[in-house]
Amino acid sequence: MSRIRWMSVGVAITILTALGAGFSLWSPSPQEPPYQLVKTWGGKGADPGRFNEPTGVAVFGNEVFISDSRNARIQVFDLDGHYKRAFGEAGKAHGQLGRPMNLTVARGELYVADYFNDWIQVYTLDGRFLREIGQAGSGPGQFDAPGGVAVAGNGNVYVADFYNQRVQHLNADGGFVRQWGVTRETGVFGGKLGYPTDVALAPTGTLFIADGYNDRVLAYDLNGGDLNTGVSSGELTTKWGGPFAMNIHGPWNGWFATVTSITVGPKGNVYVADFYNDRVQKFTPDGEFLNAFGLPGDGTMHTAIAVAVSHDGSVFVADYANHQIQKWRRNEQDR
Repeated sequence: MSRIRWMSVGVAITILTALGAGFSLWSPSPQEPPYQLVKTWGGKGADPGRFNEPTGVAVFGNEVFISDSRNARIQVFDLDGHYKRAFGEAGKAHGQLGRPMNLTVARGELYVADYFNDWIQVYTLDGRFLREIGQAGSGPGQFDAPGGVAVAGNGNVYVADFYNQRVQHLNADGGFVRQWGVTRETGVFGGKLGYPTDVALAPTGTLFIADGYNDRVLAYDLNGGDLNTGVSSGELTTKWGGPFAMNIHGPWNGWFATVTSITVGPKGNVYVADFYNDRVQKFTPDGEFLNAFGLPGDGTMHTAIAVAVSHDGSVFVADYANHQIQKWRRNEQDR
């Protein structure tokens, strides 16, 4: 009996060791110093510098662009949160906004994913309306609640088409090129997506998709780094988010609970807004976990819905629940 008992103890230790190693694999430790919250600004309201549910953020040069969604406008600040200007008004006409979501600045223009109006709106950086891309529908080049947009050097656009369960690739004139995902079908296999919320392009030619309700990030190769030579294979190269990126959500490092925004920082690292976990997570381009930071909500209100990174490595987070913007920094910045 004694020998059997010791054998049982040995088996139990082996199992626990394996489980511990597995958890360590699926919940890695931070690889760099923590981020510190250095400033917040805003608060609920309609006055300049205040917000009603901010849902998008982009940084260009020394300016921060914010989607002030329920106020149907874009507000612009300097990197220290000082108000500079605003543009946009509620409506469905050209240049008017329904619910602006994730933002992108490219080619000297601001691209706004307009969730309620089912198109992408393009403005000059000082707020003059230029054009829209797409229209409501589920056909090629049409959208049903676009959540985010990325723009290549040749003007091609990549749009997270939320309710159509796909990411579309359009040329600069809005002509359909191809898509990832199966229109109006959700899933984790067979190339399907689950309510994609945002997209980001890396200079290396990788397209990152925030596969929102699948709680994961997908990375696709676009022509090996050349975005200007036509249609690439667009093959999946890696994916991450919980065990095997199979829509298993959780609060641990590297896991997600609804991905709502994604951006590429100045050193190529990937920052992900992890909405129901009230945090931003940072990864290498290959999906290796580096860091996590955020302000926890109270269980019913949630904070980190969108993220952008400035040239000095400061991270700006749209704090949805508290109607404000957070600015985070590390002592040793990415440059």
